[in-house]
Amino acid sequence: QSYCNRCIVTRMLMMNTNLLGFRGIRFLKCIPANSLANRSCSRFKYVAVLRNLHQRGKNHHSPASVSCLSYYFSTTSTPSCGGSNGSCEERLQGLSYVIPRLHTFTNRQSLNNLLRTFATKTSPPPKTEKQPPQNHSKSKQSSENVQFESITRTENHEKDNNTGPTTDDTSPRSWVDTALPISFQPYARLARMDKPIGTMLLLWPCFWSTALATPPSSLPDFELLALFGAGAFIMRGAGCTINDMWDSDFDKSVARTKTRPLASGQLSHKQATGFLALQLASGLGVLVSLPHTWYCFQLGAASLPLVIAYPLMKRYTNWPQLVLGMTFNWGAFMGWAATHGSLDANVVGPLYVSGIAWTLVYDTLYAHQDKKDDAKLGLKSTALHFGEEYTKPILYGFSTISWLGWNLAGLASMSTTHPLFFLGTTAAWSHLLWQIRTADLNDSQNLATRFKSNNTVGAIVFGSMAAGTMLS
Repeated sequence: QSYCNRCIVTRMLMMNTNLLGFRGIRFLKCIPANSLANRSCSRFKYVAVLRNLHQRGKNHHSPASVSCLSYYFSTTSTPSCGGSNGSCEERLQGLSYVIPRLHTFTNRQSLNNLLRTFATKTSPPPKTEKQPPQNHSKSKQSSENVQFESITRTENHEKDNNTGPTTDDTSPRSWVDTALPISFQPYARLARMDKPIGTMLLLWPCFWSTALATPPSSLPDFELLALFGAGAFIMRGAGCTINDMWDSDFDKSVARTKTRPLASGQLSHKQATGFLALQLASGLGVLVSLPHTWYCFQLGAASLPLVIAYPLMKRYTNWPQLVLGMTFNWGAFMGWAATHGSLDANVVGPLYVSGIAWTLVYDTLYAHQDKKDDAKLGLKSTALHFGEEYTKPILYGFSTISWLGWNLAGLASMSTTHPLFFLGTTAAWSHLLWQIRTADLNDSQNLATRFKSNNTVGAIVFGSMAAGTMLS
């Protein structure tokens, strides 16, 4: 049959959900491979990609994924047979990006959000010529035909003009994409396993408290540190799951968060609830493994109201970062309690306050990435509350409170009196001052870099506490 007739048959297969299954793939495999390689028509290129779908396994042919793939073909414009169009290769790349993730789609919205992510990562800079005005009398089908291109142009225009955040919650490539089965990847992203900085920020206060509780001339208990590491990893993931369950509707409207698994539709709330139950059960297992089990269990359980309430705070108070600080720095109590079976308010009090002030610094800078979206949605944050004029002066004050709290906690512990400890806390304070001074409150990439650098701050403080205890 003629070349164009083959294209028509292929197009019919692509648009028909009932045919685009295993039987349809078998039919497409009958088309000679050499004829595919020697043709320039984009539809034949699609066929070549679809043939690889069969090699990836039949598990990708779920009803939802087949429906979404059919929708992709039926609503995305393609050049005519033999035509050459710049978007042809883009569409082929998009399909190659979509196919390995087919079974994660639960609805058409999730497919569109994934294509938005692909568009912002691979599309060329937008053309400068003025686009013709849209004819609103066109059918819904025609408006959908340009969705992929309009998304590409809009998001890249924002990026080039710095009118919107340039970072999102989908990393270009991480260990989650390469090491985990595709079915596990949405859950890993829901728990932010591909973004370890949050786990480290939760972990450092536990390490600080453990180091201060260590007797002089000794190193912190490595087994205890390992338990805290596991607990921080699990509970930070649980906190992210709770946060996304509360905020999924808002996340759909925020540039940085619209590709998260719940916001994009890759996971349902029922699936997230089951995953959360598994996370909390795992966290409980770590908690009951700590020394002084009953005391630590009571103390750890007391933090759960903060974990649950934090995502709601941005709706009701200008200080959600304060609640985050109270939640993330609960480890300032846990390290001392696991070592001694009690709390010394003279030590853990200043340490807890220093951690809260530290969180106010890094998360206020971080919140400036979302301030435009938050303002449109009516959400609150310290970034909006302080404003660009007063953010830096206020954060200088919080960073100084952190430095004072670290030093007061060290002096009260009576085990960290070596000058190296005070030198280390001063170095960490200097790092905070550098973050604030060099932060560009309208540059998302600049803010994200400074946010991640707080891992260095936490490490410096822990190293100075451990070294000061060892040398005292």
